[in-house]
Amino acid sequence: MDFAITPPPAKTVSAAMAISQFPENPKSLILHQCKTPRDLNQVHAHLIKTRLIFNPSIAENILESAALVLANSMEYAVSIFDKIAGPNSSAYNVMIRGFTYKQSPERAVALFEEMCQNSVQPDEFTFPCVLKACSRLGALSEGKQIHAQVLKLGFGLEGFVGNTLIHMYASCGGIHIAHKLFDRMPDRGVMTWNSMFAGYSRSGNWIEVTELFRKMLESGVQFDEVTMITVLTACARLADIELGKWVGDYIKANGLKRNPTLTTCLVDMYAKCGSLDLARILFDQMEQKDVVAWSAMISGYSQARKCKEALDLFHQMQAAEVDPNEVTVVSVLSSCAVLGALETGRWLHLFVKKRWVKLTVPLGTALVDFYAKCGMIDKAIEVFMEMRCKNVFSWTALIQGLASNGQGKRALDFFRQMQEENVPPNDVTFLGVLSACSHSGLVEEGRDFFVSMNRDFDIEPRMEHYGSMVDILGRAGRIEEAYQFINNMPIMPNTVIWRTLLASCRAHKNVVFGDESIKRIAEIEPLHSGDYILLSNLYASVGRLEDAMRVRSLIKEKGIKKAPGCSLVELDGVVHEFLSEDDSRSCSSEIYRATEDMINRIRSAGYVPNVEEVRLDVEEDDKEVSLSHHSEKLAIAFALIKTRPRTTIRISKNLRVCSDCHNAAKVISKVFDREIIVRDRNRFHHFKDGSCSCNDFW
Repeated sequence: MDFAITPPPAKTVSAAMAISQFPENPKSLILHQCKTPRDLNQVHAHLIKTRLIFNPSIAENILESAALVLANSMEYAVSIFDKIAGPNSSAYNVMIRGFTYKQSPERAVALFEEMCQNSVQPDEFTFPCVLKACSRLGALSEGKQIHAQVLKLGFGLEGFVGNTLIHMYASCGGIHIAHKLFDRMPDRGVMTWNSMFAGYSRSGNWIEVTELFRKMLESGVQFDEVTMITVLTACARLADIELGKWVGDYIKANGLKRNPTLTTCLVDMYAKCGSLDLARILFDQMEQKDVVAWSAMISGYSQARKCKEALDLFHQMQAAEVDPNEVTVVSVLSSCAVLGALETGRWLHLFVKKRWVKLTVPLGTALVDFYAKCGMIDKAIEVFMEMRCKNVFSWTALIQGLASNGQGKRALDFFRQMQEENVPPNDVTFLGVLSACSHSGLVEEGRDFFVSMNRDFDIEPRMEHYGSMVDILGRAGRIEEAYQFINNMPIMPNTVIWRTLLASCRAHKNVVFGDESIKRIAEIEPLHSGDYILLSNLYASVGRLEDAMRVRSLIKEKGIKKAPGCSLVELDGVVHEFLSEDDSRSCSSEIYRATEDMINRIRSAGYVPNVEEVRLDVEEDDKEVSLSHHSEKLAIAFALIKTRPRTTIRISKNLRVCSDCHNAAKVISKVFDREIIVRDRNRFHHFKDGSCSCNDFW
């Protein structure tokens, strides 16, 4: 048998080793064939040995190669540069460019200063790099000094120097100077326009971006993808769907939809402009979706309050094995907060702990808000205390969370701590503070805070602040004082103000001012079902049953529709939705049986249905059954049979909890030994051991 003899593999030889003699001009060899640090070391050693290193042009080549090959460091290049006797402008340019692009712009500026001190005159290649370094540092003062040198040396606004000057001023907050230079430029190419776009976008001047783009179109200058990305971002911020759609049509007509960055910007623009269907069509057509694309679509749903769709899409993102980024997490947490989706939000918090060491201000604030809106106020405080940096929004989220969860005095303690740490409150902070005073019965404190807004913080009270003061006075039973407060308001009260007073009249059985409130509401807009129900309940509370029935009959006569009650409960990461008397669910018979059993058990413990809460079109014999099928009762019954004993039940509801469901929940919490947390349209209700945190006033 013959055996083939295979020669041993040849030893890999680098480009430098393969050349026995350097060419007279080794630039091509050094810059194009030195691919690894080992190649660089060998070439460098040869240059030292042959003393070619002292040739300025060759030294410059090896210097540039060192800056290119060692991607993350300039130290090797520095060691070469330091040994060059009397480096010229080209050598300095290599080093300044290297420092600028390797995230050491401060060293680039310092080297430029050294260059000037050594009387080495900059050239047209020096200024673009050092100006870019100033842009990255936001060093406006240094940039102005360099601009002076540009003028002194006779370099005009042509070419790269002019573009980088505009970019520097635009990036460093000197946008007006940038615009003056822009107007004076004799030849403005797309890079010049993009420099202005970038400056306006950095400073958040989105209107200027769109106006400048229209001028660009009038000038006939051809724009590029960088331009379109900036303009689409501006359209998203301004909700300028008309211009955004024009750009979208251009992208489609020119076959640019395959560019994922452009398509993602389009998705984000349509979503932020409220055109979610168009955004979703584009999103679904994308062949490859990165985390930015997923985040844009999820954020669009979240901002449009389509929170269930946001969570559904997030679960699809997980199935696609795309890890969320901070933007995704903040958007999903916001949706979880609205839906009360505690388990999904907890998973996100765990993900954050595993992946991110730093708890940023937006992320921490979103977590605080999420836990507070899920009724886990102690967990919200825990996250807040873990945050190293907090801004006014972080403090406000906690203060509002404490107030809505019935912990008004703790909310005020944190507000005082906020002042001690010299964080100026905003108008939303004061809404939380006034709400805390309202739910804690702190009338005089609330009055002081209301006056303090304008006196101490120069914050003009809005309609919502006046409404909070009416609520504070009304809850305390000072109905006439609240009425006088409304009449003395410097702005015309709206229906919300009068409805707030009406709710207080119902709670304190004050028919005189209740009638006046209804009259004032009717003068502004047609009454809705809630107004009639409040008035009917007020009449019933003082024994005027005929008047109560008359008001209820008006609802039916006028054909006024009441928004259906909707309650949400999360189980194993899935949000379940219940509508009052909903028989469309596949498991509705099981839930109705569970609800009936629940009602029978609490009846024996003293619960008496309040049939006044039933719709008028329900037959007398069916009133109690209809009452038992309110959405929160269905949701609670579902949670009772689907969760372990003593597990806390969390419900989110779109409307104010009716008095019957409120009474039922108190009894359920005692009979079934469950804590039940219900978040309705106005506040949180923590039911435990037969009582509620709202003290039966909500």
